[in-house]
Amino acid sequence: MKIRKIIFTFLIYLICSSKLYSIEADVFVQSTINRASEVLSEDISKEIKIKELKKIAKDTVDIKRIGFYTLGPIRKNLTDDQKIRYSQLFEEYFLTSFSNRLVVYSNPDIDVYDKKILSEKFVIVNSLLKGTEERPEVKIDWRIYTKNPEKPLILDLIIEGLSLARTQKEEFASILNSNDGNINALFETLESFSNSN
Repeated sequence: MKIRKIIFTFLIYLICSSKLYSIEADVFVQSTINRASEVLSEDISKEIKIKELKKIAKDTVDIKRIGFYTLGPIRKNLTDDQKIRYSQLFEEYFLTSFSNRLVVYSNPDIDVYDKKILSEKFVIVNSLLKGTEERPEVKIDWRIYTKNPEKPLILDLIIEGLSLARTQKEEFASILNSNDGNINALFETLESFSNSN
C-alpha cells in the first residue's frame, strides 16, 4: 500500500508541476504589455528604451515564423544561404520597426479582457488600448502560438481588424512584384531600412 501511495503522490506532483510551468496566453500577453510599459515609463534615453524593447521582442515574438510568412510563396524557391540571409535581415528590420513605433508611447494603457482558444497551437487574446485626449481607444487582438505551453510566442497583432503580418506580407509582395521576383531587391530594402533608423 505504501508503494502505491508513493507512486500516486508522485503522479499528482508531475501533473501539478506540468501545469505550473504552462503559461496561459492572456497572462503572457498582459505580462509582455507590463514589461514594455515599465520600459516606456522609465526616465531613460530613447536609445536605451529602444534597446530594451528589442530585448522584449526577441523574448516574446516568433520573429522567424513571422518572417517566412510575410515572405510568401517565394520562400520555397530560396537557397539555404538566401533563407539564412533573409532571416537575419528580417529580424533586424522587425526589431527596428517594432521598437521605433512603440518608443513614442510614454505609457500605453492596455487591458487584456478575453481570449479565444482556436486550437492546441493558437489562441487569440483580446485587449484594448485605452483612449486619451490625443488618441481614440484601439482594439488589439494578439495571435499567440501556444504549441510549447512553457513558451508562448506572439505571431501577429490585429489592430482594429487589420493584421500587421498580412499587411507586411502585401508590402513585401509589392516589392518583389516590382522587381520581377528578385529576392535581392527585398534584401536591399530591408537592409536600407535598418541602416537608416
